[in-house]
This record gives sequence, structure tokens and C-alpha cells, in this order.
Amino acid sequence: MGQELRLRSLLGASVLPPNEARILMAHVLDVHYQLPRSALLSRDDLELNAKALESWKSLESKRIQGEPIAYLIGKRGFHNIELHVAPGVLIPRPETELLVEIGLREIERLHHSVKVLDLGTGSGAIALAVASSARNAIVIATDQSSEALEIAKTNAKLLDLENQVQFLQGNWYQALDAETCFDIILSNPPYIAKQDPHLTQGDLRFEPISALTDQADGLECIRAIISDAKKYLTPNGLLALEHGFDQSDAVMGLMGSAGFADIQAHLDLAGHKRVASGRNAIA
Repeated sequence: MGQELRLRSLLGASVLPPNEARILMAHVLDVHYQLPRSALLSRDDLELNAKALESWKSLESKRIQGEPIAYLIGKRGFHNIELHVAPGVLIPRPETELLVEIGLREIERLHHSVKVLDLGTGSGAIALAVASSARNAIVIATDQSSEALEIAKTNAKLLDLENQVQFLQGNWYQALDAETCFDIILSNPPYIAKQDPHLTQGDLRFEPISALTDQADGLECIRAIISDAKKYLTPNGLLALEHGFDQSDAVMGLMGSAGFADIQAHLDLAGHKRVASGRNAIA
């Protein structure tokens, strides 16, 4: 019986893909034994105790049912930070790191204390990644969800960035003072169309629907952000928005119609046009 409870046997018998099983088991070892991930190899003969075994079976079962790994272990790596995540927020994805890189390049170009706005912050991923890498940035992040903001504030505390990032509740610009202006506005808004079949597949089934779709054509939130952005941008200030892989032309067109200049498409690591940026044209 003991052999069946050993770490290597449990991993070998799991129906999960090996990489997923190792991530979940590493979490069990951390929680119950305070052992590092390397123990998956160095302690592979470890016999799990009853509580650890129960945790493993529960995590394995939930993952088989499709629950996202990030929710099961309560964290996700993003850019150069680790974030606490829960079902109340979108799981940060690698393609969104492109937004962070665009923001950081602009901060470096400006060479002064920069004000950055992150709209629809969710877990705080964009705002906190920017703040962590650019200590001269003053960051304000908004979200309409009180649940999301609590998670974002928890992440700010865990990362010791509470004094650099301010979180405000409101839909897009609603929480801001009318006279507030930013050098950079970044956002990963809901951009999946209402009827898109992806909403019923994979991790998306478990994520907050309001963070995924605008319940319209996928461009409703993007239109709202672009239409009011110039009011909150400094002259020549930068707006950068994540969008769907097939929305680049539409988003760039909306920026052009709103009077933005230097409109550019940015490719993610998969080669898809994933972010559109434009500048507040100086009159």
C-alpha cells in the first residue's frame, strides 16, 4: 500500500499531462511539507500522509474536470512577478506581458516620473508588473469589481508595492478626477464577442464572464476606452490596448477615427497582432 502512496507512483498513475501533474504535486509538497519543487525529483520516494494525499486527489480531480491550474494553486507567474489569483479575476496570460513591455519602453523613453493608468486591472497584473520594473512610475489602476480590487490590493501588499500603485473602483474612467492626466494608458479589456465558442471551452469556462466578453461584438469596451482616452492623456501620451487576434484593423481604425497619431500594431510571441497603440496628437 505504501508504494502506491509514494510521490513517483502517484505522478505515474495520474491521467493528467505530466507537466500539469507536477505543478499540482509541487503545490501539495509546498503546502504540506514546505518542500521546494526540486523535491519532485530528490524526494520522489516520499510517502504522502493522509492530508497531503487528500489534497492531491482533490486537486487532480478538479483539474480533470477542467478547473484552471492557476485557480487550484492560487497563483500565476506574470512578467517578473508572481500574483495571487482566484475565480474573481481573469488569469494573467503571457500575451498580456506585451502591454507591460510597451509601457516600460515608453517609461524609459520619457526619463522622468511617469503617471500610468491601468484600466480594468483585475488581479493588478499590468499595474504591478509595471510598478515592479519602473520604480519612477506612479500607477493608478481601476476596476468596477470590488472582488477584483481586493485581490489586486492583496497582490500589491505581497509585492510591497502598496505605496506605488493606487486602486480605484469604477468602470473605466469613472473613478478618476476629470483633471487627472496620464503619460500612459494601458488596458486589457473584455474583447471576446458574445457568441464566441471559446467562452465555453478550456479555462475560460471558469473565469469571470465580465472580464472576457462585452456581451456584444467584442469591441464595445475598446470603443469606450478609446473615445474618452484623450481627455486623460498628456500631449503625445500613449494609449495601448490588448485585443483579439483578428481585431487589429478594427481597433487601429477606431484609434484613427478618434484622432490618435502614430498608430501601431504590436505582435505577441505567437506572431499575432495583439496590441494596438496610438498617441494623443498634439494640436
